[in-house]
Amino acid sequence: MTRTLRLTGPIVVGADGSTGAQAAVTWGIQAAERHETSLELWHALGIPDYYLGGVPPTDDLLRKIRTRGEAILREAADTAGHAHGPALETHIADDSAAPALIETSGTARMIVLGSTVHSRFTSLFGGSVTTALAGHARCPVVSVRGRTWDLPAAWQRPVVVGVDGSPSAEPAIAAAFDEACARGADLVAVHAWEDVSATRSFGDPASRYGWGSFTDSAQRMLTQQVSMYRDGYPDVEVHQVVVHDEPRQELLRWSAEAQLVVVGSRGRGGFSGLLLGSTGQSLVHHAACPVLIARTAKS
Repeated sequence: MTRTLRLTGPIVVGADGSTGAQAAVTWGIQAAERHETSLELWHALGIPDYYLGGVPPTDDLLRKIRTRGEAILREAADTAGHAHGPALETHIADDSAAPALIETSGTARMIVLGSTVHSRFTSLFGGSVTTALAGHARCPVVSVRGRTWDLPAAWQRPVVVGVDGSPSAEPAIAAAFDEACARGADLVAVHAWEDVSATRSFGDPASRYGWGSFTDSAQRMLTQQVSMYRDGYPDVEVHQVVVHDEPRQELLRWSAEAQLVVVGSRGRGGFSGLLLGSTGQSLVHHAACPVLIARTAKS
């Protein structure tokens, strides 16, 4: 059965005035143009973070918080206004960044954050805003990383997707095809397997456990998952890679060659309560290019 991704809604970008957020605004502008959709810029004032011992902030402090937030959002809007053709909206939320963006994720095509975006204190979910959204958003979440992603040379690089055979890989494959199609880029589907650690634990050769056949079965699995989307995107050239290595290490290596890496929100054995799988965590913190965590309303 052929499948394609049919996402609607605006590209939502978190703006907090940081260098990372400025990169996210630029990336979001380009994404909105590619997908021919609108752009929304959001700034979270984080007023709940200023309550100390249950005592609310003073009116004077609230005015300063809002004035600064409006200035940050205005600067981001100026950047977008100079480059963006489709509709542009700006929003200020009184809440902290994570809950505010999770709320808007229900109607967004994707949420885009700079790699340094954090709430003033620890977020509602006990970590960075990106990690919280990667575990709870109802749309894809992009962490804009790397220093050369916006150079023309980077636009010739492939979109890379990690495929592990789990159900959460299917939204990642769909999102990767959609991004590769919008960018006119090749798609590299990577499956790295190292679930059996007998070689490291006992020093036995891989051949003792018949691991040679694992590569064949992994290739079949990869072909099967990718084929569900290939016919829906006939213009996307697909390359399949199967390696015996740690998934996080293999995808981190590919991130140096890619313009975007796409992964699912959870890997094999993941539980719905987990914020983000270990591979996704590593990419969000260490990838050399932007990372898309393929969240959906049903994730």
